Amino acid sequence: MDKHVTSENLLGIYLRDRRGKLDPAAFGFSPARRRTAGLRREEVAQRANISPTWYTWLEQGRGGAPSADVLDRIARALMLTDIEREHLFLLGLGHPPEVRYRKDDGVTPRLQRVLDALEPTPALIRTAIWDVVAWNRAVAVMSMDYGSLPPEQRNILRFIFLDPRARAAQYDWESVARFVVGAFKIDAARAGAAAEVEPLVAQLCQLSPEFKVMWRDNDIRSHGETVKHIKHPVLGPLAFEYSAFAVDGRPDLSMVIYNPVTSADLDRIRSLIE
Repeated sequence: MDKHVTSENLLGIYLRDRRGKLDPAAFGFSPARRRTAGLRREEVAQRANISPTWYTWLEQGRGGAPSADVLDRIARALMLTDIEREHLFLLGLGHPPEVRYRKDDGVTPRLQRVLDALEPTPALIRTAIWDVVAWNRAVAVMSMDYGSLPPEQRNILRFIFLDPRARAAQYDWESVARFVVGAFKIDAARAGAAAEVEPLVAQLCQLSPEFKVMWRDNDIRSHGETVKHIKHPVLGPLAFEYSAFAVDGRPDLSMVIYNPVTSADLDRIRSLIE
């Protein structure tokens, strides 16, 4: 073991372990004459486009904390998964990386089973630009059956501003709409999804004068914990506690849960689903 790599240098230990698991031939490097398995330090540095000396210092626990850009380059060089990249940032900087938006058409069966297990509580999973990629039956009967829409239209902002059913279900539609726009701006900016947001915003500004005004207001709202009141066309007044959670290993996704405030409301939703 390198004398500079101690039990306290967890970043160095992790980097060396990750590069030791990579096949040099898969990256175009000769596998011949290697004392240890995996990539050499200079090969990782080459792939990350950083100085070999600087990379060596990182493994040896010298030179101070790396920048987020350097860690991102190393993560790509080492072919780290999202969860491995997050661990790298936690070791190197003490906090996770910023959320990265990525286009995705769905979720794993495991996540869908989680949503289904929450019934009769409505729950869905959305992207950083508020495209709905998964939902349970409770969402379909309480709010919107996203399965009836083409994938490109399964967006919460589209529903709020363009679907009359969303307006009819709200006691104070304007307040809800302003909350949605403000919270959406935070999520999209945090994910670095400006390019993906532009077409959606342009279309909504064209189709909804109210959205255009609210978007230009720059009224930023946090998610927080709030109670959502709706008027259901069959069940009448209902109240939900609104909570949003990050999805483990997928920081670009959020799980949104609408927990009925009373057991009576929960029973009424259950009866409608059944």
